[in-house]
Amino acid sequence: MNAALRPAYVRGAGGTSFGRHEGRSALDLMDAAAAQAIESAGLARHQIDGVLCGYATTLPHLMLSTLVCERLALRPRYAHGLQLGGASGAAMLMAARELVRSGRCRNVLVLGGENRLSGQSRDSSIQTLAQVGDADFEVPNGASVPAYYALMASEYMQRTGVTSADLAEFAVLMRANAVGHPDAHLRTPVTLQEVLASKPIASPLSLLDCCPISDGAMALVVSADPAAQGAVAMAGAGQAHRHQHLTAMEDVMQCGAGEAAQQAFGEARLGLGDVDYLGIYDSFTITLVMLLEEIGFAPRAGAAQRARAGDFAPTGPLPLNTHGGLLSFGHCGVAGGMAHTVEAWRQMTGQAGDRQLKPPRRAFIHADGGVMSSHVSLILSRED
Repeated sequence: MNAALRPAYVRGAGGTSFGRHEGRSALDLMDAAAAQAIESAGLARHQIDGVLCGYATTLPHLMLSTLVCERLALRPRYAHGLQLGGASGAAMLMAARELVRSGRCRNVLVLGGENRLSGQSRDSSIQTLAQVGDADFEVPNGASVPAYYALMASEYMQRTGVTSADLAEFAVLMRANAVGHPDAHLRTPVTLQEVLASKPIASPLSLLDCCPISDGAMALVVSADPAAQGAVAMAGAGQAHRHQHLTAMEDVMQCGAGEAAQQAFGEARLGLGDVDYLGIYDSFTITLVMLLEEIGFAPRAGAAQRARAGDFAPTGPLPLNTHGGLLSFGHCGVAGGMAHTVEAWRQMTGQAGDRQLKPPRRAFIHADGGVMSSHVSLILSRED
């Protein structure tokens, strides 16, 4: 078979609960997630011949992928660390796919984890997030990630007519989904009124428009061979990178998400209507709304209308983030974004427990890093 045409499958997945893990380091959490993923893939550790590891702000090691291999007793023929903000997990999965398709590796462990909640002070976390901004034009003004997203939200809402109540619909939906997941960070149901009345963080975003900071880890195995639970192929992938900093964003209506999605759909030879599950990055409610609308799963200012109609609910035609997303399942850096793919794989292989849907046939995954800066789209396809 032509190496360029070799298939790549998501063969296994694992993770820890998200929330506070007092006394557990980032390496402890990643070790636990990796063990689950390798076991679910039906492999032994010596069969892992590739390792891709995301960065951890609580473990800023110059050779993190090698450190992880040492800790996990892995001896791969290929190891690499990757930093792309919130898009790191999806980018690592895309890179793992290319390693398998090329024949370089057969079983690649993709791993991320961090103890951001218990291992960092509030001030340290704020300082870390502030560095996302431009050193000359943004950081000196005292802004941090929530403020950057709030500025972006203000323009998007002004241009499209999206309201705070529209954004709140997604905070309610994500919390409702998280209630049914035993590993979710936030599991108390919230109402639309509670979201709108929550503490202002950076206008127009309130506390419940923002994801929590969590501890946790996630891992997946991308393989040349399918899992015993079902063949979930990585059918398409795409990336787009149009800017790094908010002040360099040319158009809030075209951030690059649509471009990355088009590449993924083109490679998979599928369209929007072929998808029956969504795993969309949701660091803030505005993130989710903008991505759904730019990619085309809703018209401009129409995402909330679809949410109100139940289209994105677990019982709807296009279930969205059934684990609760970053907004409620939790966010611990790289692993937060990886949780979207872990949940999609579990749903597609019938391993989602009480959350189980009719197993989706095709899932669309999208992650962004920075301030809608780096975009990675993936399409997973279940082969019967």
